[in-house]
Amino acid sequence: MILAAQKIYYPKIIYMYRQAILLILYSLLNIPLIAQDARPFENIEEALTMGSQLRGKPGPQSVNWIDGGNKYSYLQMNSENKRQEIRAFDPTTLQDELIFDGENLKFPGSDEQFIYHAFEWADDSRHILFQSNFRPVYRHSGISDYYFYSIEEKSLELVANDAGTAELSPDGSMIGFEREGNLFMYSFETGETTQLTHDAREHIFNGRFGWVYEEEFMIAQAWRWSPDSRKIAFWQEDERHVPVFQMTDYSGQHADFTQIRYPKVGDTNPTVRIGVVDVESRKRIWLDHGETDDSYIPRIYWTTDANQLAVVHLNRHQNHLKLFFFDTENGDRELVMEEQSEYWIDIFNFFEGINDLFFFPENRQEFFWISDRENYRHLYQYDYNGNLINKVTEGEWNITNVHAIDTENEVIYYTSTEDSPLERHLYQINFDGENKTKLSEQSGLHSINMSPNGHFYIDTWSGIGQPRQVELWETNGNFLKTLEANQSVSELIQLIEYSPGTLEQFTTDDGRQLDYYIIKPTDFDEKKSYPLLLDVYGGPGSQNVYNQFGSNAWHQYLAQQGYIIAQVNNRGSGGYSIEFEKMVYKKLGYWEAFDFNETAKYLSEKEYIDEGRIAIRGHSYGGYMAAYSLLT
Repeated sequence: MILAAQKIYYPKIIYMYRQAILLILYSLLNIPLIAQDARPFENIEEALTMGSQLRGKPGPQSVNWIDGGNKYSYLQMNSENKRQEIRAFDPTTLQDELIFDGENLKFPGSDEQFIYHAFEWADDSRHILFQSNFRPVYRHSGISDYYFYSIEEKSLELVANDAGTAELSPDGSMIGFEREGNLFMYSFETGETTQLTHDAREHIFNGRFGWVYEEEFMIAQAWRWSPDSRKIAFWQEDERHVPVFQMTDYSGQHADFTQIRYPKVGDTNPTVRIGVVDVESRKRIWLDHGETDDSYIPRIYWTTDANQLAVVHLNRHQNHLKLFFFDTENGDRELVMEEQSEYWIDIFNFFEGINDLFFFPENRQEFFWISDRENYRHLYQYDYNGNLINKVTEGEWNITNVHAIDTENEVIYYTSTEDSPLERHLYQINFDGENKTKLSEQSGLHSINMSPNGHFYIDTWSGIGQPRQVELWETNGNFLKTLEANQSVSELIQLIEYSPGTLEQFTTDDGRQLDYYIIKPTDFDEKKSYPLLLDVYGGPGSQNVYNQFGSNAWHQYLAQQGYIIAQVNNRGSGGYSIEFEKMVYKKLGYWEAFDFNETAKYLSEKEYIDEGRIAIRGHSYGGYMAAYSLLT
């Protein structure tokens, strides 16, 4: 259609009416939740195979905002040649273009087809740094070769081999990388590689982490470019005194052993210190935070002052935070902010997908911090002297993510639990806390991928009765395009015996109200008696229950076999008050097991639950909790 090439806007109110009408028509005219000819899964193998179909398509993958946030690139598999393409989409024109397919691209000096593991865009959006030949080390890290590609010239150049991490300098003139515990710099101007540090040795390394920091603080790259591309700040880690943990692989005829430095409870942790190296003069300076070695430095940030580095310090109990500002020319430090808590203090939130809770926006002598100091997570604004300017958000709900900070218009875009702990919605608010506006309207769980300039966002959302939707919006309220409607999922749940779950609440014996999710057999009869499976995870900050589409095919298979499945947001879960989440501090397992027991007891009082056939299962922390609950 010719119209497909034009920019068509749907004002938000029209879009909302359209969606509401579609949902009403669906419920009135569509076949029942379980069609008469719907069938159960033939076996567990079929259920697990269909799991991905039930989840549906995720929309554009590996989204990177380019051209200052006015376009986004994404990966797409070409159905004809089965090659992965990098494509770009322009939200203003709704035009899509091919950027890179690599069909005729070979490794330099070779006839071998070029393949890559991941990539990073240069700021000019005309060059790409490819990561290839990836060899994993820990969960997030590995060793790779890095190639620099020019889109215009279609040229490929090897710039770093056998490197742990690599990154383009902000001005695009260099590539920094870590290799075997030392830092290096490659210059495009000279074509030469220069070693910046020389003191790595066994169990002491610069710009690289061991297991502890990568796994527990979710950080793999142990160095940062300064905004003016003149310096690199880095961690030096010493794990010589960390005890050795041996893992055994029995899969072969003979056992294979792997040893890593892994501290158990009370063991010596690795020690770290922060260094800053000038990439031109090679001068290095160490920043002394003056605290004990039995502590952590989980984050560092360059401020808008090119010579000023912010360093976050945590004590071992992780309940005393200090924020230092360092002068990277002379090493002078200033304690800018300090926070103590009766619980742990968060540095990131794995379950909400936010890796930093401090924000240093460009062109401002201010920073923002997400803190839970008043029983809910909210955003606070500070000046560079550590003075509180403003508490930006307020209420008995949590900010869960900050997606963009528009310094020119003094607007912040964030998601929160204001509507419900079971949902996430997108809002915008001024720096001074005024003019708060809700941008997402449909009830459900919204995950946002926003352009850094705050103009566009991809909204991936679902609800209990709504399969995953992927939509492109402008933050001014204009709906641009449905990127994925997952109509195939709506059709699939008419073909199989699908049991939509329901969200419920109950009150424990000690007066706590808990949210739970329950799936009943497709032919449920409240006069019959059914076995109950309590499926748990329960780890601190996680959530089992949301207002989202139920896509667990194994749960559906169990329901077809006559089981009732329940999940609960126990104490320790995220999304609620900090007291609710963090009361598990230093007693992991007790309150979680208490709530699982309360859930089983409450449901067992239902006439349709066979109290003699109640099971609990979980994986990871959930496995710990399943065992803990049974034993205690």
